[in-house]
Amino acid sequence: MTYLGAHLSSAGGFYKMGRAALAIGANTLQCFVRNPRGARAKAVDPEDLGRLRALLAEEGFGPIVAHAPYIMNPCSKDPGIRALAAEMMAGDLALMEHLPGNYYNFHPGSHTGQGVEAGCRQIADMLSRVVTPELGTVVLLETMAGKGSEIGGSFRELRAILDMAQCPPDRLGVCLDTCHVSDAGYDITGDLDGVLEDFDRTVGLERLRAVHVNDSMNPPGARKDRHARIGAGTIGAEALLRLIAHPALAGRPFLLETPTDDAGHGEEIALLRALL
Repeated sequence: MTYLGAHLSSAGGFYKMGRAALAIGANTLQCFVRNPRGARAKAVDPEDLGRLRALLAEEGFGPIVAHAPYIMNPCSKDPGIRALAAEMMAGDLALMEHLPGNYYNFHPGSHTGQGVEAGCRQIADMLSRVVTPELGTVVLLETMAGKGSEIGGSFRELRAILDMAQCPPDRLGVCLDTCHVSDAGYDITGDLDGVLEDFDRTVGLERLRAVHVNDSMNPPGARKDRHARIGAGTIGAEALLRLIAHPALAGRPFLLETPTDDAGHGEEIALLRALL
């Protein structure tokens, strides 16, 4: 089974979002569970979350992904910003306990001049405090493009965080973003097998739990992070199809974050399914 979906809005409620996923031909989805550019969280509605959970089970969905807000920065030099990041993640993970067995993805953050080693340590410290053995969600570090002081632009940096975090290994993983890794300099178009072998040696493919499927507006190695629609960028539809169909990634949820609306995501999902 190939799980294909897209980032959808939860503004109208989680059950409504699940119905929207079905309408575009998706069998997985991603969403924000709070304001993506602010700290305000949605009020928890257990009934709505329960209806979504039942719908996902009835329709045979694969794992879904909740995405942390963009402002979360667990490796800022400002201790107040680091504390807010931990507070937001803990709150989001409490909500996700109503949807057990799924994923929570976050951008590792920017070290804001402290250096990569210090930043990785601070991210690991937050995870050690927030990710507990009884957690029903797997927390995912996202691969990043490596712009500015951003952490996560190399597989080595992600491995360093995973190694330092004092929490159950099965509660932590990685989400690979195709645009980000290409912009970071990994040649997923010309050497996908080599990139996956590098990831396996450095992190371990068993830790790769989800994939963001995005084309890129930038040449490889640009370190800029600008998503493009499938086939409209420098990665290309053929390379993205090879990745989705790669046996090493079987069973993972593949999620579109391309610059379009729900109807456009539906078109991309139909295109990918027709070509697989």
